[in-house]
Amino acid sequence: MPTKAELGNLSRNIQSLQISAQEPSWTDDLPVCPLSGVGFSTNQKYRVDGFRREEHPFEDRSFHFRYDEDTFFYGVFDGHVGTRAADFATQRMPAEILLGQLKGKEKDEDVREVLHQAFLAVEKGFFESIDDLLAEKENLRLQLQGLRTIEAIKQFPEVVQRLKCVTEEIQSGSTAVIALILKNKLYIANVGNSRAVLCKEDKDGKIVISQLSPDHTFKNEDELLRLSHLGLDMQNMRREPKTGLQTCTRCIGNYTVKGGYKEFDNLAEAREEPIIAEPNIVGGISIDSTCKFLILMSDGLYKSVEEATNTANANTTIVNMLLDQFQEQSTLNGVAQAVVDKVVRMHHDAFMRDCETPKRCQKRDDITLLVRKFNCLLPNAHDNPGYQSSHAFITDELQKFANESESNTLAEIQSIDSASAKTDFYNEAGSAFMNDATSLTSNSSESAGPQILFQSASNVSLDENGRIKPYVDFSDFFIAAKEACKSGLVPEDWCNPA
Repeated sequence: MPTKAELGNLSRNIQSLQISAQEPSWTDDLPVCPLSGVGFSTNQKYRVDGFRREEHPFEDRSFHFRYDEDTFFYGVFDGHVGTRAADFATQRMPAEILLGQLKGKEKDEDVREVLHQAFLAVEKGFFESIDDLLAEKENLRLQLQGLRTIEAIKQFPEVVQRLKCVTEEIQSGSTAVIALILKNKLYIANVGNSRAVLCKEDKDGKIVISQLSPDHTFKNEDELLRLSHLGLDMQNMRREPKTGLQTCTRCIGNYTVKGGYKEFDNLAEAREEPIIAEPNIVGGISIDSTCKFLILMSDGLYKSVEEATNTANANTTIVNMLLDQFQEQSTLNGVAQAVVDKVVRMHHDAFMRDCETPKRCQKRDDITLLVRKFNCLLPNAHDNPGYQSSHAFITDELQKFANESESNTLAEIQSIDSASAKTDFYNEAGSAFMNDATSLTSNSSESAGPQILFQSASNVSLDENGRIKPYVDFSDFFIAAKEACKSGLVPEDWCNPA
């Protein structure tokens, strides 16, 4: 049985694992792709009074990198039973693809082979990373051998708790869907049920939605056929569409199922490993002017839409939401997050409206939505031409005010402003010149601050560098300061500084 010293070492090992999980990754130095954005929401379980709580920490992971001018890489990973597998895959997958493996690969089949080998290498590396956990689990089980569960909990609660934690880390797995854009060609690879959906526009201007990744679940007839070739009964798998703690027929990690599938009734008859990390790969798809955007999403998003609306085509609903948000938001992160937030509200509202027992939509999973823009405009983006020209207009007008003769009064300037169609922009842009929202063209006494600003600017000239020369007169201040000293209103040392 473990001594106190051994338990102390065990505690330190646990802390070490927790700290290492928070350490920076090499991928932190990869440049983020400016043509993409991500939205997310943590899992929630609802109460009848409307309040919600998380069932577990957020387990989704994602990245969106611009490796060089010809290479862009994106990924969404939906972890299950903790984040260990998703964290590992998020860091290792870029290393297996971006560190020279694509060099000289011109043919589509060569690129697809790189992606295929990357998935296998990531899983192999993950299982190697848990070798110590497997050994520790066996050692802990030996320490508790011969004890009933209740006896073990009473006598060695720390060992039992550690055994639980180790077992969960060994069970950790993750879906993965990645998108590689290489020399203007798109490649998609996935395991599990996270999705990749491409939105295009046909010659008639109609939106065409294509799901590029199959859902590797027990509802997928192709997957059931694959498993039947391994000796498994398809009808039995349909009746029990779950293995251990997951519903996916392909994933990265989950050693408990992959290393011990014989212990599961619906997999025990398989002649080979039934749950695999072999990815489905499509590409290369040429990116042309018809491509509007690509989305990668975890199943928490589309399943929430399905549950809330009873639709069988969640992809269409999500794409329509995105098209709306492209017109409203100013950033791609804003587009993705707005859609996620809307789905979250839809799902919770469906729960609150449902008076039946049991209620629908009682809980939902983590949600991640990654959007990669191709030819879908953001009219409200701050870097669009309309915004730049408006900003330039403000600068030009200020320069004109500064150069006008002293005969131009404030009233004349205001009449120019009010006659111009640009007045509304002035009202919006007031915060660029002051800290409140006062209109620059207001005739009320409250607008005295900005009015004085423009009046002063019209009475000064610029230096040789085009800058306004100092023109503030402190004479009144110095006179008032002397009077205050004479009257004893300020400390004596202020009046006679050293």
